[in-house]
Amino acid sequence: MDLELHDKVALITGSSRGLGLASARSLVAEGCRVCICARGEEQLDKAARELRATVGRPEAVLALRADLTDPAGIEDLLVRLLAHYGGLDILVNNLGLARGAGILDTTDAEWQEAFDSTLYPAIRASRLAVPSMRARGGGAIVMIASIYGRESGGRMTYNAVKAAEISLAKSMAQQLARDNIRVNSVAPGSISFPGGSWWKRQQADPDGIAEFVRRELPFGRFGRPEEVGNAVAFLASPRASWISGASLTVDGCQSRSLF
Repeated sequence: MDLELHDKVALITGSSRGLGLASARSLVAEGCRVCICARGEEQLDKAARELRATVGRPEAVLALRADLTDPAGIEDLLVRLLAHYGGLDILVNNLGLARGAGILDTTDAEWQEAFDSTLYPAIRASRLAVPSMRARGGGAIVMIASIYGRESGGRMTYNAVKAAEISLAKSMAQQLARDNIRVNSVAPGSISFPGGSWWKRQQADPDGIAEFVRRELPFGRFGRPEEVGNAVAFLASPRASWISGASLTVDGCQSRSLF
């Protein structure tokens, strides 16, 4: 299926590895021009080289170093992207970080960090992206949330910020429909890739993680980043023209929620 994304411009935040990079791979493979960004220059350059080599169109990949926890960093990123490509059609909000423990053991600083590193970058990037999308006659925004934004599980701070992202996507979808801008969220389950959190846990405790897989993952394996990236590309495409305000679960039936 042709997703009709040729020459669309996409920004994927937090995209030097993991789900962000997988989303960039899927979008550039469909003909998009993509901007990837991250704080770490070495990993960002590596990701850009991989994407350019894979697609054979070096001009289709723009890599910009940016600190998106800083409001000025997000604004500067959008200015540079728009100067380079002239507009923006797709925004994938993937940036995320959440630390802490239980309610008694999680500090205000850890709560603030979770919101500063996950929710606020999504709010600010979306706010800055919408004017360009309006000028181009529409667009698509996708939030990378989690099944643990839809039901309990995982770290408490992570639950809170991912639930907030799903709610934000729904509210934005209703507000922006008149501008032909669709907004959806994707709720991945447990995804493993080299260097990621599940991969590290597997190296540290292979027996414990094997038991987790047997108990929690009906297909008997972790999800793969490209399985999320492909869902992102579909939701960002005109093929999903009547899907907005949805939260798409991509978890191999891991979650328990009915909705």
